[in-house]
Amino acid sequence: MAAEKGSAFLLKVGDGGSPVAFTTVAGLRTTQLSVNGEAVTITSKDSGGWRELLSGAGVRSVSVSGAGVFTGSAAESRVKANALSGVLDDYRLTFESGETMTGRFLVTRLDYAGDYNGERNYTLSLESSGAVVSA
Repeated sequence: MAAEKGSAFLLKVGDGGSPVAFTTVAGLRTTQLSVNGEAVTITSKDSGGWRELLSGAGVRSVSVSGAGVFTGSAAESRVKANALSGVLDDYRLTFESGETMTGRFLVTRLDYAGDYNGERNYTLSLESSGAVVSA
């Protein structure tokens, strides 16, 4: 697998349409993705002192975070509206290789900051709800 540029790792938000059209959340400088899995232990006296886990069990989730410069784009406005109303929306992560991860996410945190002599910036956190499909 070839190395990929971080600038090609994009977060996109859906437009609420059917079919959904996705728009890149502008201004992001960093994007992070975490795939989480809860382990279900089935260790018993027959395990020989070794922990055993149940395959396919437990709760899986995807967490996304990002930080960037505020640009006032329509996609940023949609993310802000989602955060304020607490609604789930469609989001897509795209990678330079063409791979995508798509699912419903809740904005769990949206922070804005700005220095007197600098740009306004923001950070955001998303948590998945339901299956996240990788293609």
